Amino acid sequence: RRRVLLVHRRDYDLWNLPGGTLGDFESPKNAVIREVKEETGLDVEVSKLLGVYNKEDKNDMAFSFLCKVVSGEIILNDEADKIEYFEIDKLPPNTVPKQVERIKDALLNPSEVIFKTQTGKSSIEMVKEGKL
Repeated sequence: RRRVLLVHRRDYDLWNLPGGTLGDFESPKNAVIREVKEETGLDVEVSKLLGVYNKEDKNDMAFSFLCKVVSGEIILNDEADKIEYFEIDKLPPNTVPKQVERIKDALLNPSEVIFKTQTGKSSIEMVKEGKL
């Protein structure tokens, strides 16, 4: 439907894709399934890997997946005070910039997995500096 599910954080005025960190011995695929459930209340199945993003300056890596909702209903929680679907060309201005880049990469390159290094300040650093 060319829409993306975003979660509005309770702690900062930021919209981001559902996601989080890997648990011990957890695969990226299982982590996204768990994180989407925890953050949205929705059960998803992973359709495909969209991208792998290295953040060298943070010693971190992010995986982007295309997921299909198979059950559940949106439920607000400790982390999210709003959860909404947005049309791709109507993302909120306070959407995490690195995640906007990942969304655009997926749209522009639907038949390939993107491997990219992302650099620069985190969104939280940018919010604290008044730049986002």
